Amino acid sequence: MELSFYKYQGTGNDFVMVDNRQNIISKNNTNLIKTLCDRKFGIGADGLILLEDADEPRVDFKMVYFNSDGRESSMCGNGGRCIVAFAHFLGIIKDRTVFTAIDGLHEATIEGDLVSLKMTEVERVEEKEDAVFLNTGSPHHVVFHKDIASLNIKEEGAAIRYSEAYKKAGGTNVNFSQPSEEAVLRVRTYERGVEDETLSCGTGVTAVALAAFATGKVSAKKIKLLTPGGELFVSFEPEGKAFKNIWLTGPAKQVFKGEISC
Repeated sequence: MELSFYKYQGTGNDFVMVDNRQNIISKNNTNLIKTLCDRKFGIGADGLILLEDADEPRVDFKMVYFNSDGRESSMCGNGGRCIVAFAHFLGIIKDRTVFTAIDGLHEATIEGDLVSLKMTEVERVEEKEDAVFLNTGSPHHVVFHKDIASLNIKEEGAAIRYSEAYKKAGGTNVNFSQPSEEAVLRVRTYERGVEDETLSCGTGVTAVALAAFATGKVSAKKIKLLTPGGELFVSFEPEGKAFKNIWLTGPAKQVFKGEISC
């Protein structure tokens, strides 16, 4: 089979995109998806995203996301922004959209390369002894550290991801954050399913922004997040211990398109 695909990236978080409205790829073909994401034997990406027809009225499309291990995963914020750019490229949407993903409906807007994605509301932020845990569409463990540049993210992230605390839940994503200046945070993320540090993580920076506000490290309701792959912005409205109207904003760009035999 000759498979047509597109490669997108959002602040260095890269994805293979496939227009799957004709059911070209089976969602159960784990080995194929894993191979396509392989950086030596395939196209190479942090994940693969299928754009499919929505099952609901007044919804533009459906997003189906797989980590690079070939398994369908929880929500991906940067992937969500990239599929909005892909849908715009395909002519499915204009400057705004409503689409569905594994965690429910999302609104988004697009202007040039800049995509703003409305994230799911967060009902609870769990403060631990030396960390914070919350779910922003995907589970995230957040650690604040004075010097994240010195950390071995793969090693330290894996230790937390596979720890007993998260074993029953199937692990967690792990974020290390360092305040840079007022309303600016540096972030490095270990992603579950990729099993390594990624250049950026959309649900991760969203978790870091909310965790920083909840623990009093920032007071602003719009925060700039500096990742190894670039800048992202998260805005939100606190409501007691919960958060609503959460928006993730940043660039989403098509890198190339091609065909691969599979």
